[in-house]
Amino acid sequence: MNISTDASQDCWHDLREPGSYEWWYFDAEDDAQGISVVCIWFAGFAFSPYYMQHYLDWQQGRRQDPPFASDYSGFSFQLYDGRRETVNFITEGAQGRFSDASSGISASFEQNSFQYDPEADAYLLKVEFDFPARRQRVSASIRFDAIERFGYERQDDRNGAGANHQWLLTVPSAAVTGSVTIHDTLKNRERRISLDARGYHDHNLGAMPVHEYIDRWYWGRAYSQRHYLVYYLIYFREKSCPSLGLCILHETETGRYRVFDRLKVEESGHAWGVFAPWHSRQLKFGEGDLLVDMQQRDVMDSGPFYLRFRAQVSLQTGNGISDELKGISEFLKPGRQLSAVMRFFTKSRILRSGIASFMYSGYNFFKTWWNWFKP
Repeated sequence: MNISTDASQDCWHDLREPGSYEWWYFDAEDDAQGISVVCIWFAGFAFSPYYMQHYLDWQQGRRQDPPFASDYSGFSFQLYDGRRETVNFITEGAQGRFSDASSGISASFEQNSFQYDPEADAYLLKVEFDFPARRQRVSASIRFDAIERFGYERQDDRNGAGANHQWLLTVPSAAVTGSVTIHDTLKNRERRISLDARGYHDHNLGAMPVHEYIDRWYWGRAYSQRHYLVYYLIYFREKSCPSLGLCILHETETGRYRVFDRLKVEESGHAWGVFAPWHSRQLKFGEGDLLVDMQQRDVMDSGPFYLRFRAQVSLQTGNGISDELKGISEFLKPGRQLSAVMRFFTKSRILRSGIASFMYSGYNFFKTWWNWFKP
């Protein structure tokens, strides 16, 4: 697995290998309002049940045409209000719906786009979509201004197939401003949310299906007035391959970045559900004078292969320094999509262009009318 902070690599890589994937992730937390916003652009949706089915059929000889990332591009937008999911929209489609600029850093899927302004060192996001299954219409204009950047490179081929994945930690910290407008077409009313948030942006890509080499994957970020940290923990399917752990700690008073890339990790408090993967609610990791105790508490979102939590972090560093941080944490279990049952249920979350899904219609019908009874 390769890790980089090189901003020039934030462009589209146009991967052509069957099962390859690429995504740009933007995350904003507005503490004052308790609002979280996530936008992701996919050039090859790694966790699409449709992409997975095509890949398995091709791999096992049931189809002759290989699956290409360009046929499974997509976009997702989530907005959480406290612990409540307000918008959860994921859409994907075939060639022609995704595009990028011939030069520079940008991507678009249908009417949703982002563009990087190098002079301002900022990303400009434009969102516009209809969500008929939830009786919603959403538009947003959001700006991510990079607060700081730092340099780190790790080229690591110890894990064999794991070297096919690259994590670009492009903007570990950003100032986020803008607005989101949600029109409720069922009740014919509109809500406008102004954002003044703390943000994060990264970029992941891989030349082979993620489920073939990653078993489970934890990621998160947390902050206080004195510290900001990002962590990344990956366990590979090949048991002989060592796990990969990375923690980046920013000390706000000194401006110093410290990188810990030989972490010792302990998982505990295991939990699972019928539609939620087996995972740990508590992570402890450390190296040298660093010790992090992360409690993954409130579940904000869950699915067959994915969980998102609000997290509480206890941090200890040298000279007896301790701190309490809060943030978000995510968990992925890519292999869950190998199950035909889990792929069936994952379709309840994804709008695939040109394909009618009973699960998608039924799930969103239930969610719409459940929310209708809420104030």
